[in-house]
Amino acid sequence: MQQLLGPKKLRNAVLLLGSYLFYIYGAASFVLILIGSTTADYLLGQLIERDVQRKRLWLALAVVLNLGLLAYFKYANFFVGDLNIVFAQFGFTPIEWQEVMLPVGISFFTFKKLSYILDVYQGKVRAQKNAVDFALYVAIFPQLIAGPIMRYHEVRSQLKQRRESWDLFYDGIIRFCWGLAKKIMIADACGRIADFTFTLNLELLDTKMAWLGAIAYTLQIYFDFSGYTDMAIGLGMLFGFNFPENFKRPYSSVSITDFWRRWHITLGRWFRDYLYIPLGGNQKGAGRTCLNLSLVFILCGLWHGANWTFVLWGIFHGALLMLERISGIRNLPAEKYQTVRRAATLLLVILGWVVFRSANIFQAFEFISRMFTVTDLPVSYELSLVMNYRNVLFLMTALTVFFMPRDFSGMRYLMGRKGPIPLFTGVLMILLLLPYCAALIIGGADAPFIYFRF
Repeated sequence: MQQLLGPKKLRNAVLLLGSYLFYIYGAASFVLILIGSTTADYLLGQLIERDVQRKRLWLALAVVLNLGLLAYFKYANFFVGDLNIVFAQFGFTPIEWQEVMLPVGISFFTFKKLSYILDVYQGKVRAQKNAVDFALYVAIFPQLIAGPIMRYHEVRSQLKQRRESWDLFYDGIIRFCWGLAKKIMIADACGRIADFTFTLNLELLDTKMAWLGAIAYTLQIYFDFSGYTDMAIGLGMLFGFNFPENFKRPYSSVSITDFWRRWHITLGRWFRDYLYIPLGGNQKGAGRTCLNLSLVFILCGLWHGANWTFVLWGIFHGALLMLERISGIRNLPAEKYQTVRRAATLLLVILGWVVFRSANIFQAFEFISRMFTVTDLPVSYELSLVMNYRNVLFLMTALTVFFMPRDFSGMRYLMGRKGPIPLFTGVLMILLLLPYCAALIIGGADAPFIYFRF
């Protein structure tokens, strides 16, 4: 298999070139930012390891560089816009500002580079001497723009010693097809329904429409993001990489604490290891623990985007985690009151997604208000166009994820299993799902991945 990427010594260079071409295809104007910041972090990693007396200086420079770029591109428009609103209230001249475009995937590759720098500083890993290998770690195309957030220690040995095989290739294709189907067939169908309800005039939004939109978006964001993760992991397997899992049945959670152990796992671990624990974690009393959780989830909300709805979403989840810690709910055995706790947790998660999806805080509160205010308005003709047979079928299929056993995994059945039934199912996925999804993409029916915006 390694011959597919050329000689073994050159396969990382070939894969790096392909990754940069992939990024150029989607965001050519920002590729120099990716390459330049990668080069800077490579050099700073060497300095941190070699110049021990001034390693704090080099660490500070690396943190400022990475967070400075992230803050400028992701939040400058947000803060200048809000500042101009305040200026207008007091009669001041607004700031003249040319809106900044967001480089695709900057949140993900910034966190990858920061984790490397921090691990080198703490002596957890040695600085990578090979510039090509380091650049490949940052830019490897399957998870460059939407995760999962892979850390250097997880891939260090794979950069040199990974082995490709036809078994991995087959499993990778199956995982990729599975993720593609989740995105193109299910997530996009749910997304059309969610987009319709969240862009509907609030005066036309009744109870049933509000719940329909909230549930549709809850399903869309899960199948969209977990679908991308499956595709990224599958593509990594084609090249011999083992990327970390990012989801573990999050809608089967029995608490919000459990939810964050199952949703966007690599992001949760990143904030735990590089922010929550360095702040003191839960080792400095209940008050400090609550403060640490609040700060972590405010920043987690901001990481998702420059909008007060994301901040509110982070505060909401942080507050729920604090309540679970104080009340002791987080320590209950998973099997105790499981049905009730799953239902309650899912309701809270759905309410959080309404805030996350809303254009502003006003819409979020109005949308939630209509979910719990009983009204019944006539169904519009436009809804009947969105609720066609295909979209309804895939929405109903997606709903089954709410009722799945906590540890069920369809992929565990399909991948690495011998026997005629798994093999037949896998071949069927390749021969039917892949062409069907390709036809939908060619027909222009697909939508961008949600996390491409982050």
